[in-house]
Formats: sequence, structure tokens, C-alpha cells
Amino acid sequence: MSGARGTAAFLSVLLGGAGALHLVRPAPFDSIVPPALPGPARGYTCASGVAELVVAGLLAIPRIRRRGGLAAAALFLAVFPANLQMAYDRRRASPGKRAIALGRLPLQGVLIAQALHVARTSTGTSAAS
Repeated sequence: MSGARGTAAFLSVLLGGAGALHLVRPAPFDSIVPPALPGPARGYTCASGVAELVVAGLLAIPRIRRRGGLAAAALFLAVFPANLQMAYDRRRASPGKRAIALGRLPLQGVLIAQALHVARTSTGTSAAS
């Protein structure tokens, strides 16, 4: 499996699993929706879960993988405020929980970079098509 294909497969599994969890066990995700957003947190949780499942599918199909990479990068960027909210909420939590919340912040940048790598190196449909 080539580097880009392997990265796409990894991101697809990651997003598919996260999307399923958002829909099956939404409460932990509801708790990190920034309170400044209008409307109920559950709506954002379900919408992000569906988006993750859709993007996982895009990454899994070679013909549209390039678009999947771009969509994944956009999705990882879009959910970054939830990671900031989690880090803020856990500032007084146990050291382990604080470390996990803070560790997710730079990880999001790595995920965005990997998604963009998939978009740049995939040979499927171009983003301009």
C-alpha cells in the first residue's frame, strides 16, 4: 500500500470510527461543543458524526479520494474549536485528562497535514472537476 493510500485508509478508519461513536454515544461529544454556538449541542454532534462518515467514505473510494482529502482537512479544521473547548474545560482535571486534551491540539494539525497530503498525492478526481 503506497504512502498516500495508507494514509487515506488510516484517516478513513479514524473518521468512520469517530463518526459512528458520535451517533451511538453522543453525550461525551455534546459536552465539548462550544457553548457559544447557537442551538442544542446534540445537533452539532450528530452533524459532525454524519460528516465524518461521509468523509470516511470519500477517502475510501480511490476515484474521489482527492476530494476526500480536502474534505477531511476542512472537517479537522472545523472541529478544532471543540478540541479547544475540551482543553479549556479540562484545565483543572487530572493530569492525565489534561494531557489528553492538550495533546489533541497539535494532533489536529498533523491530521490536517495528512489529509492535505492525501489530496495532493491522490490520482483520482481533481478538486477542480
